[in-house]
Amino acid sequence: MVEENSNMLLGTGDKPTALRWLLLAIQHVCAMFGATILVPIVVNTTAGADILSIPVALVSSGIGTLIYLICTRNRSPVYLGSSFAFIAPMVAGYAIGGTGSVFTALMIVGIVYVIISLIIRMTGPSWINRLLPPVVVGPMIMVIGLSLAPTAISSIGLDLEVVPWQSLFVAFISFLVTAIVAVRGKGILQVIPFLVGIVVGYIVAAALGMVDFSATLAAHVIEVPKFYMPFMSYNLNFAAVLTIVPIALVTMVEHVGDHKVLSEIIGRDLIEDPGLQRTLLGDGLATFVAALLGGPANTTYGENTSVVGMTRVASTYVIGLAAVIAIIFAFSGHLTAILTAIPGPVLGGISVLLYGFICVNGLKILIHNQVDFNNNKNVVVAATMLVLGLGGAALSFAYGDLSISISGMSLAAIVGVLLNLLVPEENHE
Repeated sequence: MVEENSNMLLGTGDKPTALRWLLLAIQHVCAMFGATILVPIVVNTTAGADILSIPVALVSSGIGTLIYLICTRNRSPVYLGSSFAFIAPMVAGYAIGGTGSVFTALMIVGIVYVIISLIIRMTGPSWINRLLPPVVVGPMIMVIGLSLAPTAISSIGLDLEVVPWQSLFVAFISFLVTAIVAVRGKGILQVIPFLVGIVVGYIVAAALGMVDFSATLAAHVIEVPKFYMPFMSYNLNFAAVLTIVPIALVTMVEHVGDHKVLSEIIGRDLIEDPGLQRTLLGDGLATFVAALLGGPANTTYGENTSVVGMTRVASTYVIGLAAVIAIIFAFSGHLTAILTAIPGPVLGGISVLLYGFICVNGLKILIHNQVDFNNNKNVVVAATMLVLGLGGAALSFAYGDLSISISGMSLAAIVGVLLNLLVPEENHE
C-alpha cells in the first residue's frame, strides 16, 4: 500500500527531509503545470480574445486544491487543476454573453457540485451511476476531444492555402517529442509529456526566430495577476448557463473515476473515506472560487494521481505544498510573459495528441466497461450524442425578452441522459 498522510516515507521508516518534501511537491507541480496553463491558452486562442489568464489559472488551481484538502479533512491527496471539458463551452458562452456570463456560469457549476454533494450526503452516491452510465459518459468525453480538433489544425496553420514551413516543422517537432515521451518516457517524464513537448517546441521556435521576447524583457519580477471579479460586472445569461453548466455532469463522473483510481493506489476507498459528499463539496467550492477570481473550472488531475503511484507517497502535505508553489509561480511576471509568448504551432503540435487523448479516453471508458453495442439502445444513445455534439446542433427558445440556446456538447449531454432514461431496454425475445 502507498504511504499516505504521514511524516514517514514508504518502506524506510525515516522522516523525510525538507528537501525531500520540496522535491516531491515540485514533481506534482510539473505534472499539473502543462495542462493547467494550456486551458487559458487554448480558450483565448480559440475565442480570439483574452478570456482567461495563465496566472489566475495557477492561483485558482492552488487555492482550489487547498480548499479541497480542507473540505476532505486532509484525507484525500488529490490535486485540482484547470478542466479541459469546459474549453469549448466557455468559448461558446463568451460568444453568447461575454466574459462576465462565462464566469457566472462557472460559479453555478460549482454550486451544482455543492448541491449534489448535499444530496449524496442524504441519499448515497448509487444514483449517479444510473444517471450517468458509461454509454453516456464515454461519447460525451469523445465529443469534448473531437470538438476541439479544429483549434489544433488552425494553430498549426493547416487550414491555410500555404502553410509556412517553419510552422510545420515546429508543430512536427512538438508533436514528435510529446509522442515519444508519452510512449517511452520513464519516471516523472512519463507523467509530463505535454510539458516536455512545449519546452522543446518552444526552444526550436525561438531558434527559428518565431518567438517575441520583448514582453519578457519588459516584465517585472513580481506582478499581481489580473483577477476578474464577476460580481462587479455581473452578467447572468441563461443561454450561457445552459451551454456551460450541463458539462458538470461529465466532470462529475471524471471526479468519481479519478478518486476510484487513486483509491486503488493508496489502498483506501476515498468514496467512503472521506466520502464522495466531501470530495464533491471541495471540488465545487474550488470551482466557485476559481470562477469568482476569473479562472477556469477546476477538476481532479489524473496526472498527479500518476505521480502518487510513481513516488508511492500520497501525503496531502505534499499536495498542499505543491498548491502553494503554484500560487507563488503565478506572481512571476517573467514566467507569465514567457508562457504567453508560446507560438501557435507549438500548441498546435501537442494539441493534436492532447485532444486525441481526450477522445480516446472516452473510447477507453466504453471498452473498460464492456458497453454492448449489439444492444441497439446503446447504439441509439451513443450515436445521437456524437452527431449532436459534433454536428453543431443547437436548440433556441424565446419567451418575451428572454432567449435561451442549448448547443453542442451541452445539448449532447442532456439528450444522452434523457435517451438513456427514456428509451426502453431492447427486448431479445
